[in-house]
Amino acid sequence: MPDDAASKPLETRLKDYHPPGYVIDTANLQFDLDDTRTRVASLLIVRRNQVNGAGPLVLDGRDLKLLSVSLDGRPLDAGEFTVSSESLTIPGVPEQFTLEIVTEINPRDNTSLQGLYRSGPTFFTQCEAEGFRKITYFIDRPDNLTKFFTTIAADRKKYPVLLSNGNPMGSGNLPDGRHFAKWHDPFPKPSYLFALVAGDLSAVEDSFRTASGRTVALRLFVQRHNLDKCAHALEALKRAMAWDENVYGREYDLDVFMVVATDDFNMGAMENKGLNIFNSKYVLARPQTATDGDFQAIEAVVAHEYFHNWSGNRVTCRDWFQLSLKEGFTVFRDQQYLEDMVSRGVQRIQEVNVLRTHQFREDSSPLAHPVRPEAYVEINNFYTLTVYNKGAEVIRMLRAIVGPDLFRKGTDLYFSRHDGQAVTTDDFVKALEDATGVDLAQFRLWYSQAGTPELHITRSYDGKAKTFILTVRQVLPPTPGQPEKQPMHIPLAMGLLDRDGGDLPIKLAGEKIANLGTRVLDIRKSEERFLFSDVAREPAPSLLRGFSAPVKVVMEQSDDELLFLMARDRDEFVRWDAGQRLAVKFLLSLVRDLQQGKVLELDRSFISAFRKTLESGMQDRAFQAMLLTLPSEAYLADFLEAIDPSAIHAARQHAIRTLATELKNLFIANYHEHADAGPYQVDQESVGRRGIRNLCLAYLMELDNRHVRSLCVEQFLHGGNMTNVLSALASLTNVDCPEREETLDYFFQRWKNDPLVMDKWLGIQAMSRLPGTLSVVRELTRHPVFSLRNPNKVRALIGTFSQSNPLRFHDAGGGGYEFLADYVIAIDPLNSQIAARLATPFAQWSRYEPTRKALMRAQLERIAKLPNLSKDVYEIVSKSLA
Repeated sequence: MPDDAASKPLETRLKDYHPPGYVIDTANLQFDLDDTRTRVASLLIVRRNQVNGAGPLVLDGRDLKLLSVSLDGRPLDAGEFTVSSESLTIPGVPEQFTLEIVTEINPRDNTSLQGLYRSGPTFFTQCEAEGFRKITYFIDRPDNLTKFFTTIAADRKKYPVLLSNGNPMGSGNLPDGRHFAKWHDPFPKPSYLFALVAGDLSAVEDSFRTASGRTVALRLFVQRHNLDKCAHALEALKRAMAWDENVYGREYDLDVFMVVATDDFNMGAMENKGLNIFNSKYVLARPQTATDGDFQAIEAVVAHEYFHNWSGNRVTCRDWFQLSLKEGFTVFRDQQYLEDMVSRGVQRIQEVNVLRTHQFREDSSPLAHPVRPEAYVEINNFYTLTVYNKGAEVIRMLRAIVGPDLFRKGTDLYFSRHDGQAVTTDDFVKALEDATGVDLAQFRLWYSQAGTPELHITRSYDGKAKTFILTVRQVLPPTPGQPEKQPMHIPLAMGLLDRDGGDLPIKLAGEKIANLGTRVLDIRKSEERFLFSDVAREPAPSLLRGFSAPVKVVMEQSDDELLFLMARDRDEFVRWDAGQRLAVKFLLSLVRDLQQGKVLELDRSFISAFRKTLESGMQDRAFQAMLLTLPSEAYLADFLEAIDPSAIHAARQHAIRTLATELKNLFIANYHEHADAGPYQVDQESVGRRGIRNLCLAYLMELDNRHVRSLCVEQFLHGGNMTNVLSALASLTNVDCPEREETLDYFFQRWKNDPLVMDKWLGIQAMSRLPGTLSVVRELTRHPVFSLRNPNKVRALIGTFSQSNPLRFHDAGGGGYEFLADYVIAIDPLNSQIAARLATPFAQWSRYEPTRKALMRAQLERIAKLPNLSKDVYEIVSKSLA
């Protein structure tokens, strides 16, 4: 990094927080839209914030052309204010005043996709986190809550639809073929929730009747040719609205709720008050173009953004360090919703998979940070799995500690106490404490301490005394800036199983009554000892049920005990985890054998357990498919001191081929048994059947068998839905055979005019494990369907290759690293937020074996030496090299 300290971007620190010196009570915005010269006039009612005393008025602004400034109706001369690249400063302002500012911006050339920008023929905004300052000068921070009035004027033919936050207040025609629309949001909100959309869009309309009897108009805006892909998103919205009323007592508060889809978006979606803007991949779906995973993701994201109306909008965060206040809580709420909509166990395992495969890795990297960070250079870099998903686990633990009923009481108090306020994570926890009477002082450490705790557990059984003892020791690994940690408050959900797999009554020493089923143990000290009495026979401990805390459990268990838990435990997470632990053990053994030059042989007991699972005919097919899926290469890597991606891949592929060979007939029988029956459905049973069928096909395609390839091609051509078609194509893309190129070309010709399906086509090729994949990916960057300016395309091709293809990205020659660095450098001037996210795989460089470690570090240093590096990329690279 540059040696000159003055050239390094400054950190923003939580400890330096102070309330704004001024607040803007009302903003009246007028937009005169033009591709390159949009004029924004703002009339602001401002008052001094007595909490913070006097001083000059400093407004945030970036990439703006200032045309005029007036104070209480008087135009200011150039000497009465100061403009910098980041702000407008006006000294000597009165206690309360009106400020009129006129700026000019260029939406067409705004490739950052923050502020006001063009996506095709349509205007969009994205203001979270600090995009509003690219629209006009403002106090652009979450604790400045403002009531917005918005007037939009534009060409009537080009932009017949003009939308903003709140309720419509009027519209009409203007001279020269233009028209206007007025909107008013009656609820004070921070500027990051402001939204504007203008374009030639069509709407799918519906309505929702609230619990209090109000009718809310629902409008989903898309391009006309996408109208047939909106039904699922609209139904998901109505389900989410009903669920939030029923489970949290939260009713929608405006007359209209709108969703708009765009192909150019840095995020998945944005919860702007009353006008949610979505990445089109999380709105548009029909069976021919979207997979089961796409339908489920739409359900989740639609619910998530709607739930933000209360957990984020009505009650917002005081500063960006509190980001998990809204995101962690809302992720937990959408997870609860999905668990109620689909298979609870399957949904929970999917959530855990994301944590253990990706968030745990983040926790052990140079980019590790607490759920509530202490400092940042660029806030966009903290939209992380730690803030979102680990933040959701923190909320889940709170619910486990106080219980579901008291948790609801606590959230009711939180919403009522802080409605219309910008608050902190401490305020959320305090509301729970006040509502429940539970002391959560120690629990707050989950917000301030980074890293993944480990629970090292030992056990002993005394047959004579009929006692069973669990000893739990917390280990808190050091993380950047936090070499030592205090003990955490960890809820450990557990059960004790008898020989038949049934739950034993649980009675801790000193208790008079035994409780049957799951018990939550509160781990608060560095070491805890739990003595269970009246235990007639030695039990099998069932630990971390439901994944009750985001921790790693370390406990010696025999293969037989793991097989028993896998077959008998009533908790689906524990069953799945037992199978994963067995698989990890045997796969790591194969890795070691490979590195020592030994002949590879998969343990027969594992093959037998796999066979029994495949033969079991479980009712929940989706859960069965999860039990039959081996741990990913990324997850296996976390168990190695020095990561060798080639050895991990070879070992895992040997296991897959062995299972496919040994159980070929079973795989074929299951494949045919689970063919789709009837029209496409996204219900639990149908999704599970397709999951098992396509998993069987994937195993079979590891065999060099012409008959199986014919089955795969047949499914590709006549699969009936994108789930089946794409699964077949994914298998063929990994095989060097004539059918591979034929199916890829056929797929392209069939879907080349559908951008979202083309994202799948790019991603499938980026994930191929064939030796020439890097060359193919390089060539695809020059393909007409790829665009460096479109985040979806970049994520689909470059992101998939670098984050989901460990074998080819980590090729020992280092070509993958050079390729990724090339594109981080190329994208940074266009869209620094996307460039920074692309750079994150390099953060793990020190975990790899020496050759790869040196090659990755060299690319990080190459990026670091560049002049004019964005704050976004600078922060990722500098922390990775630290």
